[in-house]
Order: sequence, then structure tokens, then C-alpha cells
Amino acid sequence: MESKNRNGLTAIVIALIAAVTVIASVLIFTKEFVGYKKTANGSGLSATGSASSDFESDLIVWRGSFSASGSTTKEAYEVIKRDTELVRDYLLENGVLEDELVFSSVDIRQRYRTEYDENGNYVRDYLDGYDLDQNVTVTSNDVDKVEGISRDITKLIESGVEFSSYSPEYYCTKLDEVKLELIQKATDNARQRIDIMAEGTGCRVGKLLSANLGVFQITAKNSGSGEYTYDGAFDTSSRHKTANITVRLNYAAE
Repeated sequence: MESKNRNGLTAIVIALIAAVTVIASVLIFTKEFVGYKKTANGSGLSATGSASSDFESDLIVWRGSFSASGSTTKEAYEVIKRDTELVRDYLLENGVLEDELVFSSVDIRQRYRTEYDENGNYVRDYLDGYDLDQNVTVTSNDVDKVEGISRDITKLIESGVEFSSYSPEYYCTKLDEVKLELIQKATDNARQRIDIMAEGTGCRVGKLLSANLGVFQITAKNSGSGEYTYDGAFDTSSRHKTANITVRLNYAAE
């Protein structure tokens, strides 16, 4: 009889332990489920903020190239050397500083001519001379000055230099400051949207779950969003630019 009572008591204890375990499991699951509902993207509060800023480039890079030909390397080099001095003098006379000028090394190429017989059949290729090329790069903070030079090289060409002018490139030396300011503005914009969403849905904004920074888009001013690219745009062809950035915030909803 005593053994039977002991077995019955043991069964009751086991049943109680099982019941407590089930209740605890339900509570834990419920708590985790509620937490999931609060933090899941579908039930949380997510918003993307954006900011843009117009700015003017304060650094210009302009490149040009010139070439010379000769039947020998010595003859061609004498021409390119003379042209180098003409280019240097022209730029210095127009206000370019010596430390703003960089001349590249001379590129030498052999020029061949193909010979055919009277019937038009190929005979041979023979050396017909040498072509030399050299580049010049002007880097300056005086954007107006270099812009003017890049648009008018008439006198340089009239002096006999076979000069080609390329489109200037424009940069901003304070771009990091522009980016930091945009990140702050875009973050504030995203938070404002979160607050409006919370107010409209009657919930409270919980803890920040994630914050993601989009890519910077630097385009020509008034060019529109059509120039945006997936990995970010960086325009160098325009003096006046617009920088754009997005920030995505995700908060728990309570």
C-alpha cells in the first residue's frame, strides 16, 4: 500500500513538472514571437531618407596632347622638344604656374609603309619614319583660368604645334565634408519619416535595429536621376554638381 502511494506521488510530481515545462515553453515562445513581431521587417518601422546638395568644383584637371613626326628619331625628337617649349611658354604666359604643369614622357612609335607591285600584290612593309607623342596635364584650383585656356588654343595651333585639347575634369577637394553633411541630413529625414509612421499607426518607436547607407550619386547639376548607377555615380565632366545619398533605418515597433 505504501509502495502504491509512493508511485502515485511520483506520478503527480512528474505531471506537475511536465505542466510547468509546457507553461514555461509557451511563455518563452510567446515572448519570442512577440519580440519577433516587433522586430520583423514586416511589423517594424522602416523608412528610407534622402538628401541632396548642390556644390561647385574647386579643382580642375585639363589634359592636352601633341605629336611630331620625322624620318629619324632624332629629327622627330627635335620637333617634339621644340613643341614642348612652345606649349610650356604658351601656358605660362596665360597664367598657369610651373608647379601646375606636368609633361609626360615621350611615346615613340615606328611608322611603316606597305609596298605593292604594279599588279597590286603585296611586296613588303618598310620603315617610313617615327611618330612621337607627348601629353601635358594642368591641375589647378583656378578653375576659371584653366577653363579659358582649354577653350582657346588657337594661338598654340597657329604656332605649328599639332595640339589636341581634351575636355576638362572637375573635382571637389572638400567632398568628404559634403558627404558627412548629406549623411546627417538623410538620417534625420529617415527618422522624421519613422516618427510620422509611428504617429499614424498609433505605436511607439522602439530600438534601432539596423541602419544602411546607400551609395553616393554625384551627377551634373540638373541632370536628373537618370544618371544614377547601381554602384554610385561620380561625374567629372561638370563644374556644377549635385550629390545625393540615401539612408535606410529600421526600428522596432512597440
